[in-house]
Amino acid sequence: MNVPLLDLKPQYLALKRELDSAVAEVVASQMFILGPQVKQCEEAVAGYSQSARGVGVTSGSDALLICLMAEDIGPGDEVITTPYTFFATAGAVARVGAVPVFVDIDPVTYNINPDLIEARITPKTKAIIPVHLYGQMVDMDPVMALAQKHNLVVIEDAAQAIGAEDKGRRAGSIGHYGCFSFFPSKNLGCFGDGGMVMTQDAARADKLEVLRVHGSKPKYYYRLLGGNFRLDTLQAAVVKTKLPYLDGWTAARQANAARYGRLFAAAGLAGKVGLPVAVASRHVYNQYVIRVAQRNQLLDFLKSKSIGVEVYYPVPLHVQDCFAYLNYKAGDFPESERAAVETLALPIYPEVTDDQAQYVVQSIAGFFGK
Repeated sequence: MNVPLLDLKPQYLALKRELDSAVAEVVASQMFILGPQVKQCEEAVAGYSQSARGVGVTSGSDALLICLMAEDIGPGDEVITTPYTFFATAGAVARVGAVPVFVDIDPVTYNINPDLIEARITPKTKAIIPVHLYGQMVDMDPVMALAQKHNLVVIEDAAQAIGAEDKGRRAGSIGHYGCFSFFPSKNLGCFGDGGMVMTQDAARADKLEVLRVHGSKPKYYYRLLGGNFRLDTLQAAVVKTKLPYLDGWTAARQANAARYGRLFAAAGLAGKVGLPVAVASRHVYNQYVIRVAQRNQLLDFLKSKSIGVEVYYPVPLHVQDCFAYLNYKAGDFPESERAAVETLALPIYPEVTDDQAQYVVQSIAGFFGK
């Protein structure tokens, strides 16, 4: 049996008529940059995410970057974030000339540990970027309390967590900004790169809209130094078409996660495999990540069985070569480093079948001699 880590073809085929029509409508209009489709997409995603405004941008990476630019964060400033996430988070901080300051993760959720943040705040700290990793939200209450106490900006990196909730609040709606990615592998993906920034603040949204067109308002008059961060109209049309189906796909991912839990328990693997724990009220499972002591051996074994698996973030950011100037070393963030060598993502996309899930768990049981 073949079980891919992700297969987007079933989703496309199910929505082929709608998606092809949406793309054809954009082509027929010949309006490829911003325009009504982008505005409609922004309003729909903002409404879904309990946010007042949405500003479409080129990618989730650029969403982070433009938020930092909007807050005039740059050389001499520090931004607190996690070392266990995709590079774009700390990369955006470095690109504006600020210093990424890392805080270790909670070993259960893999999210930044709010209890460790305040010790890293200095007079140079300007912002906190909590990352809602793998589809589960950071506990935002202590993060926002610290931000208020120290007058800091909070930029939620919700690239993997659209629709996730905690205490009735959706990812991206709590901080001063919330950043989404519509990369094809995300729970709500487009046909290329795309992203969006959420905010409850009209003035911040207005500034983002100026910054995404090189800082121009009106056209050819520049008060700000921005960039080319416009969301492509074709991608906006795809996102808008897919959005009504997102809750159904999320429910399928949650059902797949629950099924994995039952299958692992039935296989007697409780002491061998650490399963994801849903701490927040709505985990949307962009990834289903297990922990095993023999991760690399299991990885090779499952690949030999034609099972798609992936190691996310095998090298934490604080020991990446490009951040050597920060003078971190191995051992500085032990939970992040342990997660980097023990975690493995299994197929969790909505269309994973019972037979495929059983094959995955049976194969893992076989690896452990069960």
